Amino acid sequence: MKKYLLLLIVLFSSLSFAHNPNTSTTMLVEKENNTWVLQISASLTAFQQEIKTHFAETPYKTPEEFQQMVIEHIKNNLNIVFNDSQTITLSKGIVKLGHETKVVFEISGVPLDIKSVFITNSTFKDIYKNQSGLLVLKAGFKKEHFILNNKNSHTLKLIAGDDKFVVEEKKENSFSTTIVYVSLAIIALGAVYLIIKRKK
Repeated sequence: MKKYLLLLIVLFSSLSFAHNPNTSTTMLVEKENNTWVLQISASLTAFQQEIKTHFAETPYKTPEEFQQMVIEHIKNNLNIVFNDSQTITLSKGIVKLGHETKVVFEISGVPLDIKSVFITNSTFKDIYKNQSGLLVLKAGFKKEHFILNNKNSHTLKLIAGDDKFVVEEKKENSFSTTIVYVSLAIIALGAVYLIIKRKK
């Protein structure tokens, strides 16, 4: 009975995701021999909305044309950089159409020693309140879940620790802080000078 209940919950969750254009997933997955793949999953409706928006002047007439537009749209809205300098290349894009549509690419250019991953995926930025779950699945690393959305401009930089990726903390602009302190000091000195001058 419990198995059937669990199966129903999984099926319900999958169907809900498949019909929700606001939600997608972006997965970077390490395979054997330092080969990597990228998989982007979203509802078919989400892909259709984006293609309709960005290819309005050249509407598709066949499923094959739609698939090519999906691949082109992702390439135009995806940027992944490792270790602050190494940009990856996407190849062999495959679109698996369905209520939940999946797009899979092979990735080349991933370094053996990963120190950081910078990723931008604005594929679904035109969809209201969209957000994409981001996962980087690397051997020996814990499975961590991150979010790309409008608040972070669909962009995150992840730092590789001993066994997991963490979001890079934004450092305060020390130059701006210094200017504020210097300005306050000048104002304070000016006030002291005026007080002394009045007393004289």
